Amino acid sequence: MTSAALKPSRRAVLQAGVLAGGAMTLGLRAAGAKASVPGALSAFVIVRADGSVEITAHQPEIGQGVKTSFPMMIAEELDVDWSQVKVVQAPGNRAVYGAQIAGGSSATPTQFERMRRLGASARAMLIDAAAKGWGVPAGEITTASGRLYHKASNREASYGQFAEAAGGITPPKPESLKLKDPANFRILGKRVPGVDNRAVVTGQPLFGIDARPAGMVYAAYAKSPVFAGKLKSANKAAALAVPGVKAVIDIAERRDLKTEIDVALPGIEVLPQGIAVLANSTWAALKGRDALDAVWEGGDAAFQSTVAWDAAAAKALKDGPQKPGYINHGDAPAKLAGAAKHVKADYAYPFIAHAALEPMNCTAQVKDGKCELWLSTQTPEDARRMVALALGIKAEDVTLNLMRSGGGFGRRLMNDVAVEAAVIAKAAGVPVKLTWDRGQDFAHDWLRPGGWHRLEAGLDAAGNITAWHDHFISYGRDGKLDPPAVIDASLFPSGVIRDYRADVTVLPLASTLGWLRAPINNAFGFVTQGFIDECAHAVGRDLVEYRRTLLGAPRAIPIAEEFSGETKADAQGTPYHTGRMRGVLDKAAAMAGWGRKLPARPGMRSGMGIAFHFSHLGYFANVVEASVAADGSVKVHKIWVAADIGRQVVNLSGAENQVQGSVIDALGAALGQRITFADGAVEQRNYGDYPLARMNEAPAVEVAFISTDFHTTGLGEPAYPSLAPALAGAIFAATGKRLRQLPFDTDLLKA
Repeated sequence: MTSAALKPSRRAVLQAGVLAGGAMTLGLRAAGAKASVPGALSAFVIVRADGSVEITAHQPEIGQGVKTSFPMMIAEELDVDWSQVKVVQAPGNRAVYGAQIAGGSSATPTQFERMRRLGASARAMLIDAAAKGWGVPAGEITTASGRLYHKASNREASYGQFAEAAGGITPPKPESLKLKDPANFRILGKRVPGVDNRAVVTGQPLFGIDARPAGMVYAAYAKSPVFAGKLKSANKAAALAVPGVKAVIDIAERRDLKTEIDVALPGIEVLPQGIAVLANSTWAALKGRDALDAVWEGGDAAFQSTVAWDAAAAKALKDGPQKPGYINHGDAPAKLAGAAKHVKADYAYPFIAHAALEPMNCTAQVKDGKCELWLSTQTPEDARRMVALALGIKAEDVTLNLMRSGGGFGRRLMNDVAVEAAVIAKAAGVPVKLTWDRGQDFAHDWLRPGGWHRLEAGLDAAGNITAWHDHFISYGRDGKLDPPAVIDASLFPSGVIRDYRADVTVLPLASTLGWLRAPINNAFGFVTQGFIDECAHAVGRDLVEYRRTLLGAPRAIPIAEEFSGETKADAQGTPYHTGRMRGVLDKAAAMAGWGRKLPARPGMRSGMGIAFHFSHLGYFANVVEASVAADGSVKVHKIWVAADIGRQVVNLSGAENQVQGSVIDALGAALGQRITFADGAVEQRNYGDYPLARMNEAPAVEVAFISTDFHTTGLGEPAYPSLAPALAGAIFAATGKRLRQLPFDTDLLKA
């Protein structure tokens, strides 16, 4: 699979997968089918005789809040009080629930109407049952708070009184349902605590790592730190001598297992050769694995080296690109030649890891030709398929208990840990919990790719950007950029700047690349917004005013079609709207009091920065206020975020949490996260080498949502990209020093 003509965009793939579920009659029963449980009005809704309502949350919960927000959508249209609702997690079963996937901020935009129609359908069935029971027209019955009313006869009843009868009624056609006017919402748009909040803070068993089937043993898996390395030697006797170790099992490599089902990535083998160590605890299993003292040799990735890649990038910037005009519309070279002023700069960013707090893990049991999994995953159907292939069984013979994830950020789109656990469990003959340690997590992650940009802008006599040229360098295979490393022809400022050109150089890579929160955008936002800052400063213009001028009149920007050759497919297919960009830009500036005098902070130099970005259908702008001490250390005081995700915020509490978490995630990456390679292997081993943002580093984050007349979209990713450039702008305002490489080297900021 290549990154160009054969590659659908990640967002397109994810949305197509989720939308496929919408064709399954909304999860309703086939006409005439009887409810399997009294009061079951669909696979998603059961109304009990006491009037309580059980709503099934079908999507993977990875911290983005869908286990709460999707039942809210159903409950709103069902017309019940939230206090009446009990939420249960669905298992992984596409045949019953439709596509189940967490990624691309696709859940809300693709499921918002479907979930509401599920609620409206259940309500219609209850009304129909009451109408038949009371002998009155259904159109005369109203509902509120889980009760049915017939005003003319002064009758009322709880939903529970007609639930069993409603279960025997044929569900209405989805298109026939009338949905609520948002002005009448009583649940959507309000603050609703997460349904798992109490269980999470009291340590209840919700996560994959909490699974404990009877007879389970614990496993660790020794495998090469270099991709596709081969085992040369191992001391199995030493591993068996570790207290608590029960057995060691050789696992043969399977290079025919691929991951390319729902995530638009090249097929990469996901079962490397290794040795499984079984024990009576995770700690004993890990100690036994270490005692193997395994020696590895070879490997397809042995050539990988950060030092070598940096040198190769420097040479490419000097010698010129491999692929001139990879993206090319207008005539950027001619416009640059006639520009009144030129601005040039080099930007760079590293590989980074997902680093989810819950370690990669899976519990598996293989018995009588069937497999049961307890798994935190973003793609449960992919997990079932992969495990079935590995075990040589049918996907329908794989039962998946969909567990809450302690972080995903794109890492749990892949199910390599599930394949390993299932194969080990089959060999062991007992249930097995496999857990990776943090070193394995880094070494075998599907990393966000690094990249280099040499940028040049041409400015007219007024200082406005008229031409943009980018020599982009990143990673790929066979001379093609890997999908997560592409330069996307639809991303800002392509389109606003009509004379736009991007040349490309591809550096060879063997390790796995993957989708990390706001993929592609998370790095490009830093580069493009930082360079726009530089253009504004070069002509002495205010950063907000300069961006407003660049955006021009409010309008939808179509995706340019004048791309050369293979790059036509690189556009993700989503035009952006300059008016919505201006809306969040202006709102964030107003929230922060852009241009105001900052408070004096003895021994500190303070500044403000601003940036915006469009990503995954959402428009976000950030303002950062930060200070720099004499030793170069950076303190972020406050961040203001303006967001436009369309007409409706589903859960205000969850939405704010998503934005705040995304911003702090981006802050940690900007200030200290970097994955490096030496001798083919990742050098980072734990959080001491890869720092996450700590509580004392987390600033106040004020969030405001702008309601616009567009479809409701998602929140997991689009707040991330504009944080780093806004922080870089604040640092520049404070110190006069421009940081163009992530993570920021604060030694350069010493007074």
